[in-house]
Amino acid sequence: MPDRIWDAIGEPTPFAAGCASRVVLDHVTSKWGVLVLVALADRPMRWGELHRYVEGISEKMLAQTLKALEGDGFVRRESHGTVPPRVDYSLTALGTELGEVLIPLVRWVGQNVGRTGRVDAA
Repeated sequence: MPDRIWDAIGEPTPFAAGCASRVVLDHVTSKWGVLVLVALADRPMRWGELHRYVEGISEKMLAQTLKALEGDGFVRRESHGTVPPRVDYSLTALGTELGEVLIPLVRWVGQNVGRTGRVDAA
């Protein structure tokens, strides 16, 4: 007998081993994935601007995160044929839809971090 959460999520379900949604879920819910998606929900950004905006992310991790989110269809990479090279990152329609879900989550975490018992909470 399936439990209620399984029924609420439907198919495909990340609870099933080998479900492709687990890969996307991993990209979307990683610390850097969430922060990059929410940052780009504000506005399109160039590489350096995004790197400064998401403080603490290494260049390597930013590159990996953007590549994964682009591969999942959430981020659009637009390269302009200029010297020096200019690349802009923005959310696709799917990414915008996801950002609308993530922004309230990030807001809730920020507002409730003090209730979590973290000694280093702001």
